[in-house]
Amino acid sequence: MSKTTKSLLVQGYEVVIGFETHTQLTTQSKLFSRAPIAFGAEPNTQASAVDFALPGALPVMNKGAVQRAIEFGLAVNAHIAEKSIFARKNYFYPDLPKGYQISQFEIPVVQGGVVEFFLDGEKKSVRLVRAHLEEDAGKSLHEDFIGMSGIDLNRAGTPLLEIVTEPDMRSTAEAVAYAKELHKIVTWIGICDGNMQEGSFRCDANVSVRKPGEPLGTRREIKNLNSFKFMQQAMDYEVRWQIEQIEDGHEIQQATVLFDPDTGETRSMRSKEDAADYRYFPDPDLPPLVIGRDWVEKTRSEMSELPRVMAARFVADYGLPEYDAGQLTQSKATAAYFEAVATASKSPKLASNWVMGELSRRLNAEEKSIEASAVSALQLAALIGRIADGTIANNAARQVFDALWTGEGLDVDALIEAKGLKSMSDTGELETIIDGVLAANAKNVEEVKAGNAKAFNALVGQAMKATKGKANPAQVNELLKKKLG
Repeated sequence: MSKTTKSLLVQGYEVVIGFETHTQLTTQSKLFSRAPIAFGAEPNTQASAVDFALPGALPVMNKGAVQRAIEFGLAVNAHIAEKSIFARKNYFYPDLPKGYQISQFEIPVVQGGVVEFFLDGEKKSVRLVRAHLEEDAGKSLHEDFIGMSGIDLNRAGTPLLEIVTEPDMRSTAEAVAYAKELHKIVTWIGICDGNMQEGSFRCDANVSVRKPGEPLGTRREIKNLNSFKFMQQAMDYEVRWQIEQIEDGHEIQQATVLFDPDTGETRSMRSKEDAADYRYFPDPDLPPLVIGRDWVEKTRSEMSELPRVMAARFVADYGLPEYDAGQLTQSKATAAYFEAVATASKSPKLASNWVMGELSRRLNAEEKSIEASAVSALQLAALIGRIADGTIANNAARQVFDALWTGEGLDVDALIEAKGLKSMSDTGELETIIDGVLAANAKNVEEVKAGNAKAFNALVGQAMKATKGKANPAQVNELLKKKLG
């Protein structure tokens, strides 16, 4: 079995995955108190009487958190409820001082919506069930070296937006692609900083398998996946484990599991609770949350261009394929860089190819963001302009790009001149070189005449090598075809 479930069927089983994602909102204070939420503070220094649930302390709604929920709803084309209700979700953990968590149950603030993305060039969409506001719990700290445990309530009351999908994903690769797209959306609109290591973006994956056409299988929830790498590994292992259990005649029991990166395995944490186990009931201290249409429309008018809208504009204005547009709108910085290159060079498709190709390759190799690119958008635009007007060929352009990247020079034209990289404009000189290539490769010439396309490509390669990459490949192809009949 493949270790990564990219296909729809794995050993005859269909993979079914749904996601619940906790996004920490970028407010300055907590959901129901004015306590700060800065990461890394000393334990229990950012918790108020409300967070500690001291007698008489009452929650007060954070308007900024509601604003961010509205922005997310608009970003995914969801319905923003005019009235939503807060409930008490009852359970008993040491890090939950009230003995309940304030959340939304029956009527969430964001209802429906869809997240669209590309996977291997194919457009995918995942339906959202809801996104609801809730407060985070505290954190248990276990100090093994002194044999004691403690409670840090700094996170207690931190505002979260929990985003829940339908079980629409049919492979672990699709699930990871969805998570990355969701991460892009919430960071793009600025409602979450997306820091997975600090717990700002935490994913729970509900995984099950079934034979095609059968009812949904029993799901197991993998909790707190805080990196895309571990997310992939955890779901792949869980899929394999469930299939092995079923094939061995065992039934899957609904459970909450944790992923251990050291072993690459999931392990059961507890039996999975249902809503009835939490005894939800409306919070008597909080009135219904009422959101007027004027608030929603004002928010809509003030939001920056969304990635899906920008991608559609790139297709319409620049004539890019949908896939290119989707890749170029992975971040605001990438989109801005591309637009600057496309506008200055007046060659949007070439700009797309270079940003997605050579530039991305360099950035990935050096683990840099596009903001730290050694080649500016205007420099790349100048280079693309020289490719478009025939001054240099692609191979020569890569040499210029390398020189720009390493700081060998700053001016594209000066580098082309200094390195002698201008394309050959003398047709007679090029014909002489091609005649020499044909004479030196008689075997390839015979194979071409016999219909061997690979032999023709070999001759093109030899001709380009002989011109040191200065020839126009299209012109080389044309002359070779002419001489070979």
